[in-house]
Amino acid sequence: MESCIERIKNDIENVTKITATPNMGCTRFSYGKEDKEVREYLIKEMEDLGLFIKIDGVGNIRAKYIDNNEDKPSIMMGSHIDTVANGGKFDGLTGVITGLEVIRVMKENNVKLDNPIELIIFAEEEGSNFGTTMVGSKFLSGTYKLKYLNKLKNDDGVTAYQVMKDFGLDVDNVENEVLKKEESKAMVELHIEQGGILHSENLPIGIVKAIVGMKTYKVSLEGVSNHAGSTPMYLRKDPMVGAAEIITYMEKVAKENALKDTVATVGKIHCQPNGSNVIPGQVEFNVDIRDVEIEGIEIVAKELIDKTKEVAEKRGLKYSIDLVGESDCVKLSPKVISAIEEVAIEKKYAYKKMNSGAVHDSAMLTEITDVGMIFVPSIDGLSHSPQEDTKFEDIKLGCDLLLGTVIKLGKSNLMI
Repeated sequence: MESCIERIKNDIENVTKITATPNMGCTRFSYGKEDKEVREYLIKEMEDLGLFIKIDGVGNIRAKYIDNNEDKPSIMMGSHIDTVANGGKFDGLTGVITGLEVIRVMKENNVKLDNPIELIIFAEEEGSNFGTTMVGSKFLSGTYKLKYLNKLKNDDGVTAYQVMKDFGLDVDNVENEVLKKEESKAMVELHIEQGGILHSENLPIGIVKAIVGMKTYKVSLEGVSNHAGSTPMYLRKDPMVGAAEIITYMEKVAKENALKDTVATVGKIHCQPNGSNVIPGQVEFNVDIRDVEIEGIEIVAKELIDKTKEVAEKRGLKYSIDLVGESDCVKLSPKVISAIEEVAIEKKYAYKKMNSGAVHDSAMLTEITDVGMIFVPSIDGLSHSPQEDTKFEDIKLGCDLLLGTVIKLGKSNLMI
C-alpha cells in the first residue's frame, strides 16, 4: 500500500497553474481570486472522496474522513495553500496534497482505523495580506480573538474582518469554532524543509524535534532630512547610517554572542524621503529574531534595544522600538516523533532528527494536541522563491511515511 506519485504531481501542477503571476512564481494570497479557485478545486476533490467539510469564520477548511468511530478524536494532517508574492509551488501545498493522497490511499484500500482522519487547510499562513503570519491556525487554536481582526489591515487599509466578510465567511462565529482537545488525537504536518540541510546531506526525510520561536521588532530612527551636497558630515543627523550600524551589529551578535541556533534578519527597510540626493529624515526596518530556545531570542532582543539606544544618543536621533510579532519556541510531541521514526525505520528510510527554522501552523496546536512534523528536502535550500523545488520522488517518500504514521497513530494500542 503506497501513494501514487502521478496523482500527487497532477494535483500540485493543477494548483500551481492558479497564480496571479504566471511565469514569475506562485502568488496566491488568502481571500483573493486565486485562493478561491484553489479552494474550489480542492473542495471538489474532497467531496469526491465523501469527506465531511467545514469552513470556519477565517477560512480554515476542515475535511473529515469517517470510516469508523465518528465520535472519537481525529488524526489530523494538513498545511496551507497561500503563498508569498512570487513564491514557490511546494511551500504548504505539499502538505495539503499529501494529506489528500493519504486519504485516497486509505479509502482505496479500505483501511479501518480507530479514529477518523481529518485534513486541515489553514488560511493566511504566510501573512501576505495583513503582515501577521498563521492567522488561521491562531484562530483555530484560540490564540487570536475576533476583535483582533479589526486591528489587522491590508496595504489598502481594509480590515481583515472586512476582507473575510467580503470573501463570504461567517467571521462573527469564529470564536465558537476553536479546536477542542477532545477533537484531536494528533496532528502530523508534512512540509518542505525550506532550508538546505537535508539536500546537502543527501537525506530524503527530516523528523522535526522543535520549531523555532520568533520575535519581530520594528525599529524607527528619526534624524534631520537635508541636502546631500551642502550638509557637511559633522553636521548630519543621518538615520540611515545609524540603521546600518545597528543592522551590522545584529549580525555580529547573532553570530558571536547568542546561542548556536540563533538567527537575526533585517529583510524589510524603508526610508523617507528616499531620494539619492537627500539625507534621509526617517528610516524604519524590521528585525526578525529566531531560535529554538527563548534564551537565544532574548539575548539578541536585549542587544537590539541597547544598541539602538546607544546609536540614537550618539548620533542625535529620535528612536522607537516596537514588538510587532512573536511566537513561542515549540517542542514537538515525543510520542508522535517516535511514531514517525518507527515507520521510517520499518520502511528503511534514511532520516535526520532536526529543528525547524521556519514557523508552521501545526506549532499553534501544540497546547491542544500531540504534534509531529515530517520534512522533505528543498533543493539547494531555496524557498519563498520561484526557484523553490523538491523532487516528486522525495514527496512520495514523505507521503508514504505520513500514511504509515497516520495508520500507526490510529491504532488503539498506541496511547497518546
